[in-house]
Amino acid sequence: MSRHIALIAYPDCQLLDVSGPWQVFATANELSQRPLYQLTLAASVPGKLMTNGGLALDASHSLDQLASLAPLDTLLVAGGSGVSRQCETPEMLATLRALAPQVRRLGSICSGAFLLAAAGLLDGLRVTTHWRYADALANAYPSLKVAPDALYVESGGRYTSAGVTAGIDLALSLLEADHGAELAGRVARELVVFLHRPGGQSQFSEILRGQQSAGPLRRLLDRLHADPAAEHSVTGMADFMAVTPRHLSRLFRRHLNTTPGAYLTQLRLEQARLALLDGHTPVALERLAKRWRLGGAEQLRRQFQRYYGVSPSVYRQRFASSHADSTLEHHSCR
Repeated sequence: MSRHIALIAYPDCQLLDVSGPWQVFATANELSQRPLYQLTLAASVPGKLMTNGGLALDASHSLDQLASLAPLDTLLVAGGSGVSRQCETPEMLATLRALAPQVRRLGSICSGAFLLAAAGLLDGLRVTTHWRYADALANAYPSLKVAPDALYVESGGRYTSAGVTAGIDLALSLLEADHGAELAGRVARELVVFLHRPGGQSQFSEILRGQQSAGPLRRLLDRLHADPAAEHSVTGMADFMAVTPRHLSRLFRRHLNTTPGAYLTQLRLEQARLALLDGHTPVALERLAKRWRLGGAEQLRRQFQRYYGVSPSVYRQRFASSHADSTLEHHSCR
């Protein structure tokens, strides 16, 4: 039986908040070669609406018409710069309140959590939103338990996700709950995304944010990124920058809030993580640690657990291709 999923959009919503989850469910239909999901895009008024990125969406149904589509299985609300205006729109809030008891799953993408909160549908629940707006959500709605680093959260039958691409993570989790990990994994591979991303939402912008705020360190960072496995001693990095090692450390603290050694370790751990995703090749942690100058197997295991929140073996089992051997060599990773 086909599950009916409706997404609510509005002027100045975030395009990917709508298109990302939509594509997950549409791809599930395509790969399974049967209509697992019926998809509907609704807005206050049917027809074209402009997203905050300047591309138009075409809503097939009005908010009033959503009630006629019952039973809806899942209702998802997009976020975006237009959400504040929607939080003050009685029609939108009334529609959400009326539909909430009738749907099996009610959720939001990104700042769409503000809309569900404004309708009183998240009171007392654990929720998340885009990291940039987590404090604002917590301050505006004190009864909420806001998890600022979560990619998505389920609490009391409500589903909230972090910013933009996290809507894809949420949709994949819903698909997996409906039809199992095998199909969800195939959809994830088709879309070239993780089925289950490790870590929290803030993790994924750390290196990029470092490069953006590097200031005088930019040339050095480019060198480190080009070959993380090279022997980059603090003295060698300081010589490259024509400064003393002590001044180099001050520059890293000032611009990146870390040390030269910690930054380099982060780069090398990222390379080790990518190696674990190659499900076709058994990986011994001892060799991996030596390849990326991360000490021994036990040291790599501890660093991996601290940074990614899971052990290397669990990470490989969850995130490597399900068509390949998903176990590490037993003696080297457990």
